[in-house]
Amino acid sequence: MNLPEAAITREEPEWLQRVIIRHVISEDLPLLEWEGEYLHFRRLFAGAYQRQLAGQSVLWIALLDGRAVGQVFIQLDSERLDLADGLERAYLYSFRVRPEFRGQQLGTLIHRTVENDLRLRGYQYITLNVGKKNIRAQALYRRLGYRYVAHEPGRWSYPDHEGVWHDVEEPAWRMEKRLI
Repeated sequence: MNLPEAAITREEPEWLQRVIIRHVISEDLPLLEWEGEYLHFRRLFAGAYQRQLAGQSVLWIALLDGRAVGQVFIQLDSERLDLADGLERAYLYSFRVRPEFRGQQLGTLIHRTVENDLRLRGYQYITLNVGKKNIRAQALYRRLGYRYVAHEPGRWSYPDHEGVWHDVEEPAWRMEKRLI
């Protein structure tokens, strides 16, 4: 007998119970670089951390045995009120799960943690942008209750760890979820 996908429950992996999800502290900043893979985002991470100290963002890290296995940043306010307005709408970005842990409920656990925190803060909506080519992430977000709301050109710039500016163009979908 074939059961609908929603009726199938997957057993939680043993290691998932050992994952610690908490706010980023200054000592965590090097861990966000994932052994050099994201070294080029060092300045972005430092800026996001400064916004957290100012109460404008919340940075989360998922640790397993002292190793960063996931991360997500939440922007609480923005000049773009359709993304984050500081009152009802927050913007999720820089969500990553190490490849070897994808599809094993870690991303869902991180999202649930963030969503619960935002509800406690009184936020009603969470928004995000996901690359149009990132079908796997889109499937996760849809499964978590997000819906497509707009096209995003996905143009942004950043200085790398050496101060060299890079222009990025990643066409994306804006998705949103009602939290309350």
